Amino acid sequence: MTGNTNTTTNFRNLILHGDNVALMQAMPHGSVDFILTDPPYLVNYRGRDGRTVRNDDSTAWLHPAFNQTHRVLKGGSFAVSFYAWNRIDLFMAAWKMAGFRPVGHIIFRKSYASSAHFVRYTHEAAYLLVKGDAKLPRQPIPDVIDMPYSGNRMHPTQKPVAALLPLVHAFCPAGGLVLDPFCGSGSSLVAAQHLGRDWLGMELDKTHAATASRRLAYWGERQAA
Repeated sequence: MTGNTNTTTNFRNLILHGDNVALMQAMPHGSVDFILTDPPYLVNYRGRDGRTVRNDDSTAWLHPAFNQTHRVLKGGSFAVSFYAWNRIDLFMAAWKMAGFRPVGHIIFRKSYASSAHFVRYTHEAAYLLVKGDAKLPRQPIPDVIDMPYSGNRMHPTQKPVAALLPLVHAFCPAGGLVLDPFCGSGSSLVAAQHLGRDWLGMELDKTHAATASRRLAYWGERQAA
């Protein structure tokens, strides 16, 4: 089931429209198996087409949101969060204060430059975080993953599903629940759905929440056919 609502009892296979802090506060402690998220980068982003990202000009959400992600994540489980390299001090402080421990760094290599200043920006980056102690994976994934161009048709910073599939496969157990509290157009959730994991998305922007709902419903119908 996919829907836009602010209340649910099972917190599985839903897109929730609203403030993710309030939504996560309604969730049970330790109810999520893996968190995969691409939050606002705190850089006041504006794309070439003029589109912006909600809350990208404010840090007020940063600590409350990651405090809640840590609370709802199961002990010994992983989170992957994208971030902006020039705001790493803010993100790292929020992750550590929430209780996360950084255990890996992943580079997503692009075949194009998203912008150019002192250097050409041809990659995205994310940290692998853990809550408590976690077992080492039997087959660790590489820390460099190719990221094809998504086209950004559904969201101004849309991530391609192909680059997220290895993360879900490696860090979410079969039958587990993937949470993205900043789900945008739902790429992380589509990756979870493709691999047979349950998923839960939260999105503040009503238009993006609706896009993610339609996208997950579409892929769910294709898998069921």
